[in-house]
Amino acid sequence: MPELRFQVEGAERLPHAVSPHLVFRLAIDQEDAPPAEIDTVLLHVQIRIEPQLRKYDAPARKRLFDLFGEPEQWGRTLHGMLWTHADVVVPRFTGRTSVNLHVPCTFDFNIAATRYFDGLDDGDVPLTLLFSGTIFHRDGTGALRVAPIAWEREAAFRLPIRAWKDMMESYFPQSAWLRINKEVFDRLQDFKRRSGTTSWENAFDRLLESAEARIAP
Repeated sequence: MPELRFQVEGAERLPHAVSPHLVFRLAIDQEDAPPAEIDTVLLHVQIRIEPQLRKYDAPARKRLFDLFGEPEQWGRTLHGMLWTHADVVVPRFTGRTSVNLHVPCTFDFNIAATRYFDGLDDGDVPLTLLFSGTIFHRDGTGALRVAPIAWEREAAFRLPIRAWKDMMESYFPQSAWLRINKEVFDRLQDFKRRSGTTSWENAFDRLLESAEARIAP
């Protein structure tokens, strides 16, 4: 059974895409000697964020409060979280190849990963990519065989946070997306109409000013 090893060589924004995507460049090596003839690999990748593997300054700890709580709790709450899943079909190769893994990204602030990325100003995002899938390969007689990818295959990568932020800024300049309950939206829309505000930003500003005036500093 072929044994494959995976490494992430880099990541960058997918140019001219309709929606935000990052492209991870995967290097795939066979550990077998001599290497088998691989017809196809149906590769599934789970990408996890490992927030416990980096340091945070005071502003970042404040912005990440809703994810991890007070900093003194982080020893208990700072743990790995799922970011996303992605799939790619690896074409025929022998020995070594590389392939682009396209990862769609969302700017929905109801998603924990989005809030985590937005809470960072600099540095890297520690990631773990977990690989699974099916290998279609040829044996010594030329017969087609099928084998699973070993379950423990994974690769670590540190994604520069600027890659994610620059991508999102290009799609949503000076903006943020927030999905809310329809009943809450209807109340906000009614407030906007009754208060005579001309934009959603003005409506939220008025609500915030009213609420902040009642909250002690």
